[in-house]
Amino acid sequence: MNEFRLSSNKLANTAIAKSAYSIIYCTVMALGAITLSACGGGGSAAPGTGTTAPPATTPTTPTTPDAPSTPGTSTYGSILKADLGVGASLHGAIPFPSDNAWNLNISSAPVDPASNAIIASIGLNTGLHPDFGSGLYAGAPIGIPYTVVDSTQAKVAVNFQAYGDESDAGPYPIPANAPIEGQPSNGAAFSGDRHVLVLDRSANRLYELYNAIPNADGSWKADSGAVFHLDSNNVRPTAKAGWTSADAAGLPIFPGLARYDEVAAGVIAHALRFTVQRSRNAYVPPATHAASSSTDASLPPMGMRVRLKAGYAIPASFSNDTKVILQALKTYGMIVADNGSNWYISGAPDARWNNDKLVSELGSVRGSNFEVVRMDGLVTP
Repeated sequence: MNEFRLSSNKLANTAIAKSAYSIIYCTVMALGAITLSACGGGGSAAPGTGTTAPPATTPTTPTTPDAPSTPGTSTYGSILKADLGVGASLHGAIPFPSDNAWNLNISSAPVDPASNAIIASIGLNTGLHPDFGSGLYAGAPIGIPYTVVDSTQAKVAVNFQAYGDESDAGPYPIPANAPIEGQPSNGAAFSGDRHVLVLDRSANRLYELYNAIPNADGSWKADSGAVFHLDSNNVRPTAKAGWTSADAAGLPIFPGLARYDEVAAGVIAHALRFTVQRSRNAYVPPATHAASSSTDASLPPMGMRVRLKAGYAIPASFSNDTKVILQALKTYGMIVADNGSNWYISGAPDARWNNDKLVSELGSVRGSNFEVVRMDGLVTP
């Protein structure tokens, strides 16, 4: 969610792209027929190249829950059982109640009348791409990192910059060393979206920052921030229609990430998050914010959900990791959350991902294999 954002009918220039590749890509797109409001995604590879870092060879290191989600240990609406630390396992915990939009089974939902045109605008022959993986790319972990804390984590002040009027006031329980998206392992300077995601398992809350910068005194500076209630369908009680979050669509980021702990357990029981190059000036729930100036009805609005068609047969030869991801896309679909590279799926870094298989197997699944779930409640600002 870099470059530009539309907020309160103002186009605000906020941050430079993640890398030279993203700068070139977004500059080219900005010269087109629409104005991009953000440019996320594509962090693990240069847009359109289909390349990524080589697989790592050595791994690295409440409330009353709702009903179980799928066979085994999954529970909705409580993260009390989550481990602590960076990239910690949630042990089957799924943010938000079972009837939350992120957790709905949409495999039988009606197809949107504009599905064909919208899918064509994203790319019929473009393959999926994992914007996550193992190892490093450009010196940084591949994906959006997160940290789990508990009530012992001290809360610190956050000084909001560009979108303070659409941010949830602090303090936030953010560790001084919380990982930042795009942060090189060698401590070098960097730019990009700089998302910080922190889950407080004791309070069942999710704290997210955009363009986050730590201060020497332990406080943080960020362009925007949001606090989400993981045990409620009133996910962000303070938000108003049209507000952004740490994400362009006004959505939480963490619930839409592909995470290895879920893949290893054999099921992802929620929708995933993905990006598109061009969107329109509209949004559909659960999104609350548009991220474009275009009125082209053939372009996807923020919050739009797609699913893998029922007729698509997941190849038996695919790795188990890819099979789990594709089954989730059949059952729960994925939601447009930001402007970026087409069909880029977001996820969390993990040393156990097999980059080569993810890139090749997901890349064989084309846009033509998807359809748009009927959009109800479309909002045009």
